[in-house]
Amino acid sequence: MSAGVELDHITVRFGDFTAVDNAALDIKGGEFFSFLGPSGCGKTTILRTVSGFLEPSEGTVRIGGKDMRGIGPNRRPTALIFQNLALFPLMSVAENITYGLRVQGADKTTRMRKADELLQLIALPGQGNKQMSELSGGQKQRVAIARALCVQPQVLLLDEPLSALDLKLRQHMRNELRTIQRMVGITFIYITHDQGEALTMSDRIAVMNDGVIQQVADGKTIYDEPATAFVASFVGENNPFAGTVKDANGSFAVIDTRFGKLRGRNPRGLKAGDKAILFVRPESARLTPGATETTFTSKVKSVAFEGNMTHVFLEGAGKKDITVTVGRHIGAAIPEQGSVATVSYEAELGLALPEGKMARE
Repeated sequence: MSAGVELDHITVRFGDFTAVDNAALDIKGGEFFSFLGPSGCGKTTILRTVSGFLEPSEGTVRIGGKDMRGIGPNRRPTALIFQNLALFPLMSVAENITYGLRVQGADKTTRMRKADELLQLIALPGQGNKQMSELSGGQKQRVAIARALCVQPQVLLLDEPLSALDLKLRQHMRNELRTIQRMVGITFIYITHDQGEALTMSDRIAVMNDGVIQQVADGKTIYDEPATAFVASFVGENNPFAGTVKDANGSFAVIDTRFGKLRGRNPRGLKAGDKAILFVRPESARLTPGATETTFTSKVKSVAFEGNMTHVFLEGAGKKDITVTVGRHIGAAIPEQGSVATVSYEAELGLALPEGKMARE
């Protein structure tokens, strides 16, 4: 059984500091929902507010339509997986998994039956008697998930649970987590600063900065149609070109930048004279200009070969380089360091947004 979670304009303050500012959204029952943002943006504060460890200064948290005001963590239909997993080193795998049932007073037979069911679910059948020290990092991660699921929560809260794992194991565990979520069908609320995790696993993502939810959408929309300059610069690599709107016709705008007049989509209705930033993804830019594309030139600072792709770094308008990513089989000639390259892109792949705060490098 799963439950939806509603954040009804919640604000969380610590003295004069506002950690979460007027957050409002509905998380559907059975959804894999992620909060994505840099450290200190307020995402963990939201998780602790949903779990009951914090009370909002303003607004209401509802789980399954029920107001959670005054209901402590032990009485909410939630389970929380911590960053450090918090497994008990002196207990066996099965004892760790069924600890919540033991606290609830379930008998040993019931606990062992449940442990066997969950060990099957997390692909560790017959390993209930092992000690925690005998497991790998990924196996411990799965045990922590099983322990949380053992008490049959309606909402599972995960606070950056993969952050301590190495890259390949993190990538493997993304698939594992998503598979388990689909099998059990309960609501997952996932906290991360890792864009890859959020984009790979989530049904929807809330991107946060400075306590404010900047955008809520599915991963493809977040990547292709970022709503603000912060989202565009935080999610994935992006090349920003700041300037002033020279002309806006229909769904496109022309931005007057240091690199000349650059054209892109104009979903926010920018008008002539507005301060704006045009964003072009590295994979959307080319070093082989076509007749119908927008072009500009810049000096090549360095070239980085990365197996299946090559990154060409060119001089930008500020400290940030312009990056063009060339696939191995595209066939484009790679310019030499110090040369001047002509860069082009299709206007449909450029995105003009109002000037605003950018993600820190």
